[in-house]
Amino acid sequence: MLTRKPRIVIIGAGMAGLTAANKLYKSAGSKDLFELCVVEGGTRIGGRINTSEFGGDRIEIGATWIHGIKGSPVHKIAREINSLESEQPWECMDSFSDEPVTIAEGGYELNPSLVEPISSLFKKLMDFSQGKLIEDETVSSLKLAAKSCGPGNISIGSFLRKGLDAYWSSMKHQRDQVKMLGNWSGKALEEAIFAMHENTQRTYTSAGDLHTLDYNAESEYILFPGEEITIAKGYLSIIESLASVLPAGLVQLGRKVTRIEWQPDGHLPIAVPNGHGTMPVKLHFLDGSTMSADHVILTVSLGVLKHGIREDAGMFDPPLPGFKTEAISKLGYGVVNKLFLQLSPTNGQEFKSSIKFPNLQMVFHQSDHTLSRHPDIPWWMRRTASLSPIYSKSSVLLSWFAGEEALELESLNDDDILNGVSTTISNLFSKSTHYHVASDSNQPCNGDANSAENSNLRCIKFAKILKSKWGNDPLFLGSYSYVAVGSSGDDMDTMAEPLPKISNSSAPKSPSPPLQILFAGEATHRTHYSTTHGAYFSGLREANRLLQHYGCSDI
Repeated sequence: MLTRKPRIVIIGAGMAGLTAANKLYKSAGSKDLFELCVVEGGTRIGGRINTSEFGGDRIEIGATWIHGIKGSPVHKIAREINSLESEQPWECMDSFSDEPVTIAEGGYELNPSLVEPISSLFKKLMDFSQGKLIEDETVSSLKLAAKSCGPGNISIGSFLRKGLDAYWSSMKHQRDQVKMLGNWSGKALEEAIFAMHENTQRTYTSAGDLHTLDYNAESEYILFPGEEITIAKGYLSIIESLASVLPAGLVQLGRKVTRIEWQPDGHLPIAVPNGHGTMPVKLHFLDGSTMSADHVILTVSLGVLKHGIREDAGMFDPPLPGFKTEAISKLGYGVVNKLFLQLSPTNGQEFKSSIKFPNLQMVFHQSDHTLSRHPDIPWWMRRTASLSPIYSKSSVLLSWFAGEEALELESLNDDDILNGVSTTISNLFSKSTHYHVASDSNQPCNGDANSAENSNLRCIKFAKILKSKWGNDPLFLGSYSYVAVGSSGDDMDTMAEPLPKISNSSAPKSPSPPLQILFAGEATHRTHYSTTHGAYFSGLREANRLLQHYGCSDI
């Protein structure tokens, strides 16, 4: 009787899934040992990595940065496959080399001397929360800010605001001497600059509200040293490199898993009709087909898992054990979306000779009750921090959105977005001697009398937009994970535990086959969550777990 090869099915063809597949397939002897398959619910590989083109430039709809080049496996692959250079311009190819221009609502361009103290304070607060040593007099006040948040779970949001309060207390005399700037008081302006940095931080973490982001976990998060860069030939080139070693047909697209049957201890095995024994896991697909497996490496997003453990979803049969569902429920998972806008050339000229858009930082009034707030600036624009060319002289601008405004962006049509952005920057440039903004997306740039009278005014008009839609995509239901208040790095470790859970108890039990469902993905890595390299490491971890289980030496 022939011995059946163990079947390993990897769910998801993103970074974690393809890394696991690559490792399993390339390991010595594994081709003779395993039957390997990758099933992907979408029509493409890459998952939350999705390189595209817009306005002639290469852009990233999803994952964008290599976060530190020293020690990063992503950077190592990119270098080996020559993906760090390209003749085609690409997003952030010059890492925003231009100095930012900061403009406050009402059209007030802020002198860097007004912005720098608050920017420096915010950076010190975040550095302190991440366990970085700050060798100056602010350390003691930062420690007091952390302690003043009270006992129990502390959020980054509350710590940051306590830090701002401490700064105000220590700088009261100097701040009282700051003159009004139009309709801005000194304190209101400082708070708005601080909020601008908070909005940027929300996109870094995917926490829609920083008061939901755990303070204690920040110091556990590990950053690779070295600069942060983008990939010239696109992040997708990394994915394609990982997949290139796999034979045709091993990755199956359009195979969305709707239910996973598995066998906790005490459950009867699932019979398979091939006469070679039984397999403990059975996958049900959207098209009604099924597939049995000995091991499943599940790499879906935390958002999909959060939806899947709901009673009405029935993704797992039987349901996952309580320790696993508790970790899934407690951890944070947010939405971050990118909005790309292409500028129109003016008066038929080529863009690069007609206008250069600044690296714009936007400062908005924070109080809902102030009469100084422009009523037509949409609320979702007030919670973004910047609008900048994706590289110097590019005609493509980029803005980042997190949380509720990221979801709002997905629901708006293109005209509403264009008009909302145009209204916002029209207000910000209202006192500018350099820029004029077309009042709506249908107004010609040369149709404004005021701009025609002054040849120095550069008309800003948008031709088209492109936005990501991660929040409502059923294959992702969001962007990336974070450690929420009430959770900890321990929950990330729990996420990574395979099922059935390995027990050290000597009590008699009805054994089930081991390692039926293994979990990978960025949300399963305690110190590198939310990153592509975290997903990469998790895929390697689960592939090595199976290789070790079968006694393979190539680990």
